[in-house]
Amino acid sequence: MEYRKLGNTDLELSAITYGAFAIGGNMWGGNEQKDSIASVQASIENGITTLDTAPFYGFGLSEKMIGEAIKGYDRTKIQLLTKFGLVWDGSNNGKGEFFFDAEENGKAIPVYKYASKASVIKEVEESLKRLQTDYIDLLQIHWPDATTSISETMEALEILIQQGKIRAAGVSNYSVDQVEEARKTLNIASNQVGYSMLNRGIENDLVPFAQQNDLGIIVYSPMERGLLTGKYFAEGKLKENDHRNGYFQQFDLEKVKNFLNAITPIATEKGATLSQLVLRWTSLQPAISIVLAGSRNADQAAANAKAIDINISTDEMNFINSELAKI
Repeated sequence: MEYRKLGNTDLELSAITYGAFAIGGNMWGGNEQKDSIASVQASIENGITTLDTAPFYGFGLSEKMIGEAIKGYDRTKIQLLTKFGLVWDGSNNGKGEFFFDAEENGKAIPVYKYASKASVIKEVEESLKRLQTDYIDLLQIHWPDATTSISETMEALEILIQQGKIRAAGVSNYSVDQVEEARKTLNIASNQVGYSMLNRGIENDLVPFAQQNDLGIIVYSPMERGLLTGKYFAEGKLKENDHRNGYFQQFDLEKVKNFLNAITPIATEKGATLSQLVLRWTSLQPAISIVLAGSRNADQAAANAKAIDINISTDEMNFINSELAKI
C-alpha cells in the first residue's frame, strides 16, 4: 500500500481508502452487517488503514459498524475520517437548508444541510460515541450549508482542533471559491469531491488550485457507484430500491460499455479486474491524495487494496485516456 501525506497536515493516509457509504445500507438496497464489518477488517489487514464514513450513512449505522470493526486494532495505526452537516433527526429545529427526503423502512425522512457552530460540536460528540474513540483524524463538512456562514462553521472546527477532538479539518463538495473563503478562517487540509473517469470536472479548477495551495483532494465515486466495474453490463439488474437505477441514466451507457471493453485487455494482461485498473488510474491522476473505494465483503476489500500494486505504463495511460475521450 502507498501512504500519502494529506495537504498541509502530518496525516499519512492510505492511497486507497475504505469508503463506508454502502455499508450504511440506506440507498444501497440494504446490507449484511457481518459482511460489512468483515470488509472493514479485511481492508485493514491488507494495508488500507484509512476509513471514511459519515453520520448520514445509515443514520449512524456506518459509524457504529466502523467502531465495532476496529476493536482490537491499534487505534494509532488507523485513521478515521468522518463528516458532519447532514441532519435528519430534527435537532436542527427547522433551521438549515432542506436537501432531500431520505427513506427508511418506507418512511420519508427529511434531511437538512446544517452546520451551525453548536450543531457541529454536538454532531462530533455523537460521532465519537458511535466510533468508540476519543478523537477523529479528519473531520469534514459533508455538503455546503447556504444558511450558515462558512466562517462560523470553520470556527467550530478550530475549537475542536484546540480541544484535541479532531486532528485536522476538511470540507466536502466545496467549490474553489468556498475553499478560499474557508481558508480565511481555518487552513483546512482537504476537499472531498466526486471524481472518476466519467466525471473529471475538477481538473479545470480544483486540481490546479490544490497543486498551488497544498490542499489535499480526496475523491469519492471513482467507480461511479459500480458502473465502471463492468458488472452492471454483465448482470444488468439492481434491487428496486437501489438508487443507482436512476443514477446510471445520466451516462451514455453504450459508450461506457464500449470503453470498458476497450480497456479490459489491459486489466486482463495484468491479472487484474476492471475495478482495480480503474482505481489505480484514479490514484495516479495529478493532485489526487487518496481514493475512496467501497466494499461490502472481505473479498472485495482485499481486491481494492491490491489495486495499488498495478503498474500502468505511459503508453497504457495514453491509450486509456484516448479511449476516454470517445465517451
